[in-house]
Amino acid sequence: MTSSDLGAFLKARRDLVQPGDVGIPARTGRRVPGLRREEVAMLAGVSVDYYTRLEQGRERNPSPSVLNALASSLDLDPDQREHIFRLADLTPLERVAPAQAVDESLRELLSAWSHTPALILNRQLDVLAVNELAEALYSGFQQLDNLARMTFLDPFAKQFFIDWDRATTSCVANLRLALGHPSSADAVRALVADAYSQSEEFRRLWDRGDVRGKTHEAKAFRHPDVGDMVLNFNAFDVRSAPGHQLVVYQAPSGSTSLDKLRLLGSLTAPVSTSRDT
Repeated sequence: MTSSDLGAFLKARRDLVQPGDVGIPARTGRRVPGLRREEVAMLAGVSVDYYTRLEQGRERNPSPSVLNALASSLDLDPDQREHIFRLADLTPLERVAPAQAVDESLRELLSAWSHTPALILNRQLDVLAVNELAEALYSGFQQLDNLARMTFLDPFAKQFFIDWDRATTSCVANLRLALGHPSSADAVRALVADAYSQSEEFRRLWDRGDVRGKTHEAKAFRHPDVGDMVLNFNAFDVRSAPGHQLVVYQAPSGSTSLDKLRLLGSLTAPVSTSRDT
């Protein structure tokens, strides 16, 4: 097999996929039978130039994560996905099913941390479970469902995140990293298509190509009830549930942020200890 064989197959599949098949809003006046190169590149998280070189046979060494992203973007079935790996002389990555449910023991752990906001996320930043204080922290949002949607599509985000630019950059970089995992690629692709169609800022950042996971750093929040807070956070992989992360916030000892976090806790009504979305 040659790189031109891979390019020809990608081009043929691109012509057969309709925008609606992969979550892209249909528009009138389209001049191509399927997806544009720009649309495939956007969904796969690669540059248009890189994808063009793949189709033209000028890029000879695509990585397994790129091939999986392209397979998801072109809505390939398992046999077709395996075929593009063979065309690239690579072995397909194993598709490990991501964990769906949050273990009850982990929910109990979240509930026990009454003075620390804590939540469980998956790779595409869906909020799977939160404790009471984390729910209070994010209470200004219309929905506590997905951090990327909340950051880009909920108007409250620009008030809540004091450094909104930093928050948006981090979200996009996290999603691009998640796109490289076969088990989360389909969900990320759908999320990216949705945000890309609705947010100019998301389009700008996605096209920039940043990639990184969650790190240990401080975040500044402006809560409508208690005011400005600076909270440190740590993210931990959940060993029993691949793809899940435990995120824990903490105010520095002796800080005004700690006083405000305690005040927020005292204002929290005891309606629930965790939630499942």
